[in-house]
Amino acid sequence: MPATPASASDTHVDLLWTGGWDSTFRLLQLLLLQRVPVVPHYLQDPTRPSTPVELQAMARIAAHLCARFPHVRELLRPLRIAHVDTLAIDPDIADALRDIRRRSYIGDQYAWLPMYCRRNGIHGIELGVHIDDKVQALVRPVAAEYAHPAGYRSVRVDPRWAGSSEHRLFGDFGFPLFGIDKVGIDRAADAAGWSEIMEMTWFCHTPVRGKPCGICAPCLYTIEEGLARRVPASRRVVSFFYRRLVLPFKAPLRRMRMSLRERRADRRAA
Repeated sequence: MPATPASASDTHVDLLWTGGWDSTFRLLQLLLLQRVPVVPHYLQDPTRPSTPVELQAMARIAAHLCARFPHVRELLRPLRIAHVDTLAIDPDIADALRDIRRRSYIGDQYAWLPMYCRRNGIHGIELGVHIDDKVQALVRPVAAEYAHPAGYRSVRVDPRWAGSSEHRLFGDFGFPLFGIDKVGIDRAADAAGWSEIMEMTWFCHTPVRGKPCGICAPCLYTIEEGLARRVPASRRVVSFFYRRLVLPFKAPLRRMRMSLRERRADRRAA
């Protein structure tokens, strides 16, 4: 469903919600602490096997919240879903992504997201970028705090960096979790009494028999950032050997493929 721009008087918060750890924690903060209306957005990738599981997790979490906290029924707006294969990427976004990837590899979602915002007039959509996230390291040198219209402080790319690759890719986003890591989220959620809800979240991109695989990027980040307990023990063993025997070769191969693609693109443009 396409999003529509917010009116000047609408103080809702746009949130990229995947049913995952970080975005769900932010959803809980907005609904249960700030008590502001939230419009959740989800970008559906037809190539990702986890899509049905993520949608089920979000539906389960939303139903639980509405049952346990009746005021959430008024605050949590319907999920807006966009299909990424309908988002043609503008050249300036593609160029910015290529530039950023020369310094640090980030996924294609960081091309889809700014295009989605651009097409739908969305400004300030919140992402669950946190400490230890690659994007946090990229944005940190150009970040600035600001006052959100809903009454709290957040972080964004400083408008003074307009025109930079960082601003073109990340300028439409807010980063409210910029100063916390996954373990810190775990502690904060436990202190707030949200642990049961957080355990309903989903993160794996390539489930194996309905369980986290241990080797996709989100599984690796979950293990490395202190939440290995969320990956089954058998898959943690697989992950151990994958990280030592396979992963060291992936980054050089990825850089080689990217270089070849760029050379082909340059030859076509010539």
